[in-house]
Amino acid sequence: MTASTPPSPASDPSASLADLRTQIDSLDQQLLDLLNRRAHVAELVGEVKKREGTPYFRPDRVAHVIEKMQQSNHGPLKSLHVAAIWREIMSACLALESPQRVAVLGPEGTFCEQAAIEYFGGAADLIYCASFDEVFHATAAGSAQYGVVGVENTTEGVVTRSLDLFLHSPTHVVGEVSLLVRHHLLRTVNSLEGIEAVLAHPQALAQCQTWLSKHLPRAERRAVSSNAEGARLAAGNPAWAGLASERAATRFGLHIVSHAIQDDSYNRTRFAVICLPQTLAMPPASGKDCTSLVVSVPNRPGAVHDLLVPLKANDVSMTRFESRPARTGQWEYYFYIDLDGHPSQPHVAAALAELRKLCAFYKVIGAYPVTA
Repeated sequence: MTASTPPSPASDPSASLADLRTQIDSLDQQLLDLLNRRAHVAELVGEVKKREGTPYFRPDRVAHVIEKMQQSNHGPLKSLHVAAIWREIMSACLALESPQRVAVLGPEGTFCEQAAIEYFGGAADLIYCASFDEVFHATAAGSAQYGVVGVENTTEGVVTRSLDLFLHSPTHVVGEVSLLVRHHLLRTVNSLEGIEAVLAHPQALAQCQTWLSKHLPRAERRAVSSNAEGARLAAGNPAWAGLASERAATRFGLHIVSHAIQDDSYNRTRFAVICLPQTLAMPPASGKDCTSLVVSVPNRPGAVHDLLVPLKANDVSMTRFESRPARTGQWEYYFYIDLDGHPSQPHVAAALAELRKLCAFYKVIGAYPVTA
């Protein structure tokens, strides 16, 4: 052990609290010095990326670094916490290279905001939008480099508006975030008495309908653009309550009158990270990927069955299949399909090539690493 390295607590079990705090102060200073050295190197990396015209944000690189740090972690820090720490370190360093503008559903306190922070880290420059339509528009127009939109919930299924927006948007999906969603009843008064209306996003109202019918049967259920917007409105009217996150409760100074009132204890929502292809190309295969596409076929007998044949023939697993009306008045549909795998894999590429020949409309929405 060098003279500049403080003894570890394990090597000196008789150390006093004051001694241990002195050690922590010393370690904190060393950590700060190292972090600033890392940040300086990150600035140099940013200059190289600028000269070469390469993307500043590389989610595959972030995932690789975090995985490497977790593998080399011997504790006592938990690997989950190591991942969170390094994501924030890399987010802060990336902000020095080039701040990432990310469009999310607002106002502050939405689960969409939380998903963006989990993916990009707390140093991202968040742009709050009134709807998912605005998130897509901001991302496609370039006012945001990335966008985060809800696509699926384990209780209520797909977010149909997001599917419709994917159809003609020039953006593609480069990542996903899966959040365990807890809906809390928020109010200015810490009581269930006198609640006249509950305000939330339609999906949240549906996810809590059993609890609301039992405990607030006479309260109006009022759909608004987001859960955080419902919380914001509830903060201005003591007769209203919102369904939202703890972040929203803190943001708008509301009481959590009832915790986790969603009908499904394991309620999860999946969010897609979108961008223009020129911002970030399709991520390389990670070994655990999803390929999302939307197709339509001529309205004839057996057409949907024919879509499945190339998948079976090439041993490609389909993990999701959703239909949305094409709104042509001819009872035609678009089919949204998730496949297990990446287009760079030969069997997936072969299946996609055969599938494309059968389709009147064919579009790959994205290929990206899946989350647990």
